[in-house]
Amino acid sequence: MIIFKKILKWVFFIFVGLFILAEIIRLPFRLQEEKTAEQVAKIHATKLTLDDVMGKNLPPDPGAEADKTIAGIDANKNCIRDDVELAVFKAYPNSAKTRAVLLQYAIALQMEFTQPIVNKDTVTATVQEEDRAYICVISINDTNKLIDFVKQKQLNNNTRKDFRANYYEKVGSYESLDHKCDIDISTF
Repeated sequence: MIIFKKILKWVFFIFVGLFILAEIIRLPFRLQEEKTAEQVAKIHATKLTLDDVMGKNLPPDPGAEADKTIAGIDANKNCIRDDVELAVFKAYPNSAKTRAVLLQYAIALQMEFTQPIVNKDTVTATVQEEDRAYICVISINDTNKLIDFVKQKQLNNNTRKDFRANYYEKVGSYESLDHKCDIDISTF
C-alpha cells in the first residue's frame, strides 16, 4: 500500500510538472495572440472624424520631409499622411462628401505603412479596412478616378510601392467588414 501511494504521488508530481511545462511552452503563443488581438482592435478602431473631413486641424505642408520615410509625416496625428491630406483638400475644397471617402481610403492605405506587422492577422485586418474604405468610395461617382487619385498620392515612390507589394504577400483569407463609411456621407 505504501509503494502504491508513492507511485501515485510520483505520478501526480509528473502530471503537475508536465502541466506547468506545457503552460510555460504555451506562454509565448498566448502573448502573441494577445498582441495580435490588441493590434487588430486598434486597426478596426482607427476611424475618420468629422473634424478631419472639415479640415479643422489641417497640418502644415511637410514639403520634402513627406518622402524621407516610408510612412511620411502625420503632424496632426489623424492617421492620414499630411501631404495626401492636403492634396485631397486642394483637389476637393467644396465637397465634404468626396473628402470624407478619400480621407477614409487614405487612412486605410496609410495603416499599411504605420501599423506593426505582428502576423498575417494584423495585415489582414488592415486590408479589411482598405476594402471597407474602397466600398465607401464606390458609393459616390468617379470611383476609379478617386481611388487612383489617393493611390497616386499615397504610393508616390518605388519604395512605398515595393513595400505595399510585399505587404500584400502576407494577407490571409478574410471576410469583408460592414460596408459603412466612417462618416455618414448622406449628411453632406
